[in-house]
Amino acid sequence: MEDLHYLSGILLPFAGLTENDISVSLRFWHRRNIAKGNFYNRQNVVCKDLGIVTKGIFRVYFFDPATGEQKNVFFFSEGQFIVSFRSFIFQYPCNYFIEALEDAEILYVPYQDLHYLYSEHRPWERFGRLLAEHFFNASQGRTENLLFLNHEQRYLGLLKEHPNIIQRVTSQHIASYLGIKNQSLSRIKNRIASGNANHRNK
Repeated sequence: MEDLHYLSGILLPFAGLTENDISVSLRFWHRRNIAKGNFYNRQNVVCKDLGIVTKGIFRVYFFDPATGEQKNVFFFSEGQFIVSFRSFIFQYPCNYFIEALEDAEILYVPYQDLHYLYSEHRPWERFGRLLAEHFFNASQGRTENLLFLNHEQRYLGLLKEHPNIIQRVTSQHIASYLGIKNQSLSRIKNRIASGNANHRNK
């Protein structure tokens, strides 16, 4: 019942699934604990599960051989789907690492079981379409943010999506996501703090 309640809270508003639709799927969902520093999925490994984060926060990153640096491209936190979507859809090796930055827990459904739901229950086929649209939007949104937003706007967007990320993730990881150095991130934080203070004093 606990899993049904949690999944209903995520999937009813996302895809219009009914509690009966979700009940049909319950036998395919599993819980997995992932300790801080361990991985949901690794580079060059096929992503075989679609997950929902119930506890914790993850970073998606790749290793840049040209600079020797790890570069963060996404974060996933509570209530969000977690997957390397292209690897999952096409079942070929993933280009990224997905690492837990805290002790974490997920609910996940394996690839084969999700496709069984698609084929046997029409509402789940609709869920699959909406899921693809969701990740397409996330991917294109990330690309457009890098093209059209400045660093401060990207930072504010990150805070909107993950409101308590500053308390949970190191400045180094956030700076990597924004494509800046720690010193630049500190300046952005100070500028925003000064602006907020000035606004309160008016």
